[in-house]
Amino acid sequence: MASGTSRDVVGRGLRVLGRAIREQPRIFAVAVTGSVLFGLMVIASAYVVGGVVGKVVVPAVARGSVTDGALALAAAALFGISVLRVVGIFGRRLGAGYMQYRLQATYRRRVTRRYLDLPLAWHHRNATGTLLSNANSDVEAAWYPIAPLPFAVGTLVMLVGAVVSLFLTDWALALVGLAVFPALFALNVVYSRRMAPRQARAQRLRAEVSGIAHESFDGALVVKTMGREAQETARFAARAGDLRDALISVGRLRGVFDPMLETLPSLGTLAVLVVGAIRLRQGAITVTELVSVAFLFTVLAFPVRAIGWVLAELPRSVAGWDRVRRVLDATGEMPYGEVALDPATPAPATLAFHDVHFGYEPAEAHLPGTEVLGEVTFTVPAGKTVALVGPTGAGKSTIASLAVRLVDPRTGTVTLDGVDVRQLTAASLASTVALVAQVPFVFDDTVRANIALDRPGIGDEEVWAALRLAEADGFVAALPEGLDTMVGERGTSLSGGQRQRLTLARALAGRPRLLVLDDATSAVDPRVEAAILAGLRAPADGGAPASILVVAYRRATIALADEVIYVEQGRVVARGTHTDLLATVPGYADLVTAYEQAEQEREQTRTYDEVTPLTSGLEVEVDR
Repeated sequence: MASGTSRDVVGRGLRVLGRAIREQPRIFAVAVTGSVLFGLMVIASAYVVGGVVGKVVVPAVARGSVTDGALALAAAALFGISVLRVVGIFGRRLGAGYMQYRLQATYRRRVTRRYLDLPLAWHHRNATGTLLSNANSDVEAAWYPIAPLPFAVGTLVMLVGAVVSLFLTDWALALVGLAVFPALFALNVVYSRRMAPRQARAQRLRAEVSGIAHESFDGALVVKTMGREAQETARFAARAGDLRDALISVGRLRGVFDPMLETLPSLGTLAVLVVGAIRLRQGAITVTELVSVAFLFTVLAFPVRAIGWVLAELPRSVAGWDRVRRVLDATGEMPYGEVALDPATPAPATLAFHDVHFGYEPAEAHLPGTEVLGEVTFTVPAGKTVALVGPTGAGKSTIASLAVRLVDPRTGTVTLDGVDVRQLTAASLASTVALVAQVPFVFDDTVRANIALDRPGIGDEEVWAALRLAEADGFVAALPEGLDTMVGERGTSLSGGQRQRLTLARALAGRPRLLVLDDATSAVDPRVEAAILAGLRAPADGGAPASILVVAYRRATIALADEVIYVEQGRVVARGTHTDLLATVPGYADLVTAYEQAEQEREQTRTYDEVTPLTSGLEVEVDR
């Protein structure tokens, strides 16, 4: 991998830059025009300086005086060239900067959009830290050479102009230029090829360091409660040390080549002076021409470095682009259909599974997949509540994900009102069904923003109605700023049950016709849970009740369901009422009894007199 990269890094890097130019041709044209103007003025300044020295300074020294007219003309010429150089610099830098930042912003949006299009199975195979690195540092690295690129293109034009000028001046001086410029370019190519594997490794390690840091911070509760601070610190330090060593390797190579790249143009200037002095004694050139050529080599040293800057950053650009392209080229997205259910229909929706099979893709392509569900067939009738019950790992959460189309079945169909969910538009699916997940996610925003999510038609009245239905209006009203209270990152200022009720209110605010609850009330008090489920079955505001598919554990919750679906090892093994299954299915009876015993033990240790963080001393029910 590394050797292949080192051989073709220049070609691959130039293709990445070509893509950038095709995407932003007008901005690039502005930047290059400014750079070319700057380059032409550099050449012009060399000949103006030579003319001033040969035709103004030397005669003035010989005469012992200088004429005001000649001095004014020389000053005007130098001033005019300086003004045009400033205009060129401004156009080049403004265009290059705008192009670079615009491309970075564009590709951050594309990567993020691709993340949202790809299925959960793809996300399960990729670490969060890596995905963060793709959207941030990898995008930056891919377009980092854009800043010096217009300067380098202008420099190439300047070099061509300089070589032509040298040939028009003297063939011997031109040969010096032909020796120096290709040598400088070849040195840059060697530098880029040696740098390629180092930059690729450094970019990969950046993602790994980001991944470990994100995992440690995200799992801070586990790390601290398990006393793993030292081990996590050591794990992070080891990978950070690898990144340090990789970056030192990059810096060491740069330290070797940078002096060589700086010295070569200076050696060219020295060679011009030696050869030029000989040619001057021979009468082949004049003092004006010698000064012009020497000054030209002097001022070319810095612009020529722009080519080196681009070539030096190509390995990093290629490494970043490869990682970005891996996301953009990823397959497996779930395209939506074109069928829209009638949005004016207030009736609850009917959910049906027909011989559904599902399995998660393996982390590596050569490994076999694992089937999670097989031959799953059941129906949630309109307006009814169906409970999914089964042991851990039976596939209950997967069924919930299929119901809201977070994943698609391998075979079989999932339908809403008789329409395959794969045929529905995104808007129709989102307005019809809502999922409240097992682990509640709350944004670092206000209570109002977390529930409304900027959805049209959801004002404060609808927010309070949803809160009442979720039995959350009481604790929200007691918060210091009510709906305007900031809940903190992931809702850290709220208890577990409060977070669950907020996410439930978020789902209810959209008035879904099907509500899927994946153990969504496990952290609330059983009495509160019973009130919530009763409210969902018969809303106090007179609205139509939603159909409900609930992954349940508590006997009280299960007993409220119209039908219970009992699953084991990804298959429906029994269905019926709670009472019937207790009497006829030993596995179901044992499981529910075990759940009930565990719940009773939790209830015995639960306290109800704690104070939540945001209630400013008001005693509220704690439902952690």
